[in-house]
Amino acid sequence: MTEVADWWSTAISDIEPGVIRFHGYLIEELISGVTFPQMIWLMIRGELPTPGEAKLLEQTLVAAVDHGPQAPSIAAARMAASCGVALNNAIATGVNLLGDVHGGAGQQCVEMLYRLRAEVDEGADPATSARDLVASYQTRKAYVPGFGHRFHPHDPRRDPLIAAARQAVADGIITGKHLEVALALESALDPIPMNVDGATATIYAELGLPAELARGLFVLSRSVGLLAHAHEQHQEHTRNKGPLPKSVIPTYTGHPPRSLNT
Repeated sequence: MTEVADWWSTAISDIEPGVIRFHGYLIEELISGVTFPQMIWLMIRGELPTPGEAKLLEQTLVAAVDHGPQAPSIAAARMAASCGVALNNAIATGVNLLGDVHGGAGQQCVEMLYRLRAEVDEGADPATSARDLVASYQTRKAYVPGFGHRFHPHDPRRDPLIAAARQAVADGIITGKHLEVALALESALDPIPMNVDGATATIYAELGLPAELARGLFVLSRSVGLLAHAHEQHQEHTRNKGPLPKSVIPTYTGHPPRSLNT
């Protein structure tokens, strides 16, 4: 029986008949004693956050909730909902589009900020390291994750998040070390500004979160938008709504008309 019990051993959930504990805390106390962002932090880190840490996490979650059908994940969830699938299926459709290209920039940016910070901690100049990193991306003709936006000349989510990070530094909640290298990167990329992925990545790095959690938290946040859009689509009566209106025919680039009889 010990082998069976150890098969799915976990340090997160302690469950027995009539008892539910998460990282040692009774669910009855958590229900009345913590906010949802605090609960998220507890589940992924094992301890409760300080009020300042919880506020920063909440701000990043709010920022990434939705970007309308401009975002492929939202559009896909709406198309799925128009095909008559349940909300959970529509949400899963959108979530499954969140990969390296759409939804992965936050994780990639956290990894990049950690590397830059390590260089600076070893004595490198932040501005020089940032310029060298940008040059390496330009040589590879690659996008620097967390900067620039295909739709917004200036991402409106950038400023309030960076302002929150600056205030958290002033309040002693975070050190500002990763904020420093993030802003150095932005200067090196000028006039290309930081986007929401870069701003949230800056905060996640300041909070010391593993890079892969940046993507997980983005998925968690964006799922709220997916739910809202899928639910709204269910209220419409359009069926099998594709990516284009019926009046728009995709451009055909294949063979001209031909026949088997010639």
